[in-house]
Amino acid sequence: MSTYMAKASNVERQWYVIDAEGQVLGRLASLIALMLRGKHKPTFTPHVDTGDYIIVVNADKMILTGRKLDQKVYRHHTGYPGGLKETSYRVLMDRKPEFVLKEAVRGMLPKGPLGYAMIKKLHVYRGPEHEHQAQKPVAFDLKTLNK
Repeated sequence: MSTYMAKASNVERQWYVIDAEGQVLGRLASLIALMLRGKHKPTFTPHVDTGDYIIVVNADKMILTGRKLDQKVYRHHTGYPGGLKETSYRVLMDRKPEFVLKEAVRGMLPKGPLGYAMIKKLHVYRGPEHEHQAQKPVAFDLKTLNK
C-alpha cells in the first residue's frame, strides 16, 4: 500500500464563509490557518497547498480575552534608525480589524512560498457584507472543527 500524495493540479477547493462575531481572535485564527493549509481534509499533503478559500465577515466584532486590548502591542520597524513603531491592539481593532486577523493567521502558516500562496486565499471583511457571492461560498460552522 502506498501513501497518497496530492498534486497541485488535482486539488479541489471549496469557498467558506466564517462569521467572526463573538469569536476569540487566537482560536479563530488557528482554525482558519488549519483550513487554509488543508489539514481538515483527508488528502492533506504537507508540501502541497490543499487548503480552501476562506471569507471572514464581521472582523470588527472579534474579541480578545483578558487585558490584551491594552497590553498586547503590534510592533514593526520602518527600516530607519529609531524607526520602531508600536500600536496597541485596541487602536488596531478600531482602525483595521482585518489586518489584526490576517496577521494572526499569517503567523500560523508556513513561512516561504507555500505560506505566501496560502494567505492569498484568505479574504477578511470588517462588516457582514462580502463581494464573493459569485463563488457560491458555504457558511461554515466553527463548532464542527471544535471537537
